[in-house]
Amino acid sequence: MAASAPPDILIETYGIAKQFGGVEVLTDVDLALRRGEIHALLGENGAGKSTFAKILAGVHRPTRGTIEMNGQPVTIPNPVAAQALGITLIHQEPISFPDLSVAENLVLGRDQGAPFGRVRWAEMTREAERLMDLLGVRIDVGRPMRGLSIADQQMVEIARALASDSRLIIMDEPTAPLTPKEVETLFGIARRLRDEGRTFIFISHRLEEVRALCDRVTIFRDGRKVATDDIANLSEEQIIRLMIGRPLKEYLNKQSAAIGEVALKVVGLTLPGVFEDISFEVRKGEIVGLGGLVGAGRTDVARAIFGVAPAASGEVHVNGQRVEIATPPEAIARGLAFVPEDRAVAGIFRTLSVEQNITAAVPKRIAPHGLISGAIERELTNKSVHKLSIRLASPRQPIGELSGGNQQKAILARWLLTEPDVLILDEPTRGIDIGVKAEFYDMIGELAASGRAILLISSEMPELLALCDRVLVMSEGRLTANIPRAEATQEAIMRAAVPQVREVAA
Repeated sequence: MAASAPPDILIETYGIAKQFGGVEVLTDVDLALRRGEIHALLGENGAGKSTFAKILAGVHRPTRGTIEMNGQPVTIPNPVAAQALGITLIHQEPISFPDLSVAENLVLGRDQGAPFGRVRWAEMTREAERLMDLLGVRIDVGRPMRGLSIADQQMVEIARALASDSRLIIMDEPTAPLTPKEVETLFGIARRLRDEGRTFIFISHRLEEVRALCDRVTIFRDGRKVATDDIANLSEEQIIRLMIGRPLKEYLNKQSAAIGEVALKVVGLTLPGVFEDISFEVRKGEIVGLGGLVGAGRTDVARAIFGVAPAASGEVHVNGQRVEIATPPEAIARGLAFVPEDRAVAGIFRTLSVEQNITAAVPKRIAPHGLISGAIERELTNKSVHKLSIRLASPRQPIGELSGGNQQKAILARWLLTEPDVLILDEPTRGIDIGVKAEFYDMIGELAASGRAILLISSEMPELLALCDRVLVMSEGRLTANIPRAEATQEAIMRAAVPQVREVAA
């Protein structure tokens, strides 16, 4: 171990390792982070990159190893200690106090009190507005966080982190819910702060973003650091090979499937102020994409079909029969399944075990006589874990300990146990690495080939173009295009998605 770090080194780690449930997920990581750099951490889900970042942020304590900051050994037992050292973590999923205002969330934890414990409301509001102006985001800082879009929640969290005097800012998949304009705003702020001497860790699965933003990259595989280099020295092919240990196969291939009868038909679905007059069909064996910009209403339509937030008017037909769906249990009974966009809030029960999460949608199967059968629960879980290649230490470990990709597999496993006719997938590969994406694409193709009707909501153009038989496009709550696979291009989708230049679908 060096006696003192070079003057350009902010943080250096030696032999950092971490175990969960007796399984070592991070092994002997040595890494130096420079002052004034944006440093990417890359790797497949479960490779150890987020675990390493959370150790620096005090979320996890290392099983062994040491950390030096400014050449001096430091202990980071919790996030409060990390913040005191000038380390801030921006989580992949927005974390906030939903019933407090945007302004209150922005200044939370900072000294805003007046004498005798009074709150300087006017000063707090001015400071919150200044922070949002810094990001170039227009949000009423007096409104509660509850009800904000995921993108706006993420921007509030980013603003709160940038408001502190953090020397190291860790961003874990911060761009996943953001629009291209918001991403560019964030990147511009990160570059300016880097030039002022702050250090960033940037965790992302989008290689084009890493190349556009980052100075250096460290690649993890199977819990070990396998490479650190300037991003300019590595090609995309080299990065992928280092991440997955093999050349990447051509994974964006549409499997052939026989297209059958109409499984899902939506007629005139309307929720005033959110979406209007939505009509489309999805046939058995067909993958229909639903594209559009953030805020276009795609997720709202999916939630309405599944009974989470029902439409005010319109019709839903399943397998040729008109159905009334006011709640998710009614949707499940009609043969529908829904993998939501926001897995941390709407997808998983974080503190429950993996097997409890996987079997949550089939209570009658695991409790045929009114009492849960542990044997049946284990059997269903083990089959799902094997079928979907879910990486875990034990089916009984809390699902919150799994990587994002493995959590998403567990959610998909839950819905497959219901044996649905119609599967609605909302951003199923958001925050998932390239290797696991390949597995998901294979799964989606196999599900369509088995005769299921699939509605795929995605913000990733290559995903829509490669997997879908047709692409529907929404803009400002309306369906603006129905594009056959042979005519689907990025230009055609964007033309229909952007309000200023969209064309009315025939």
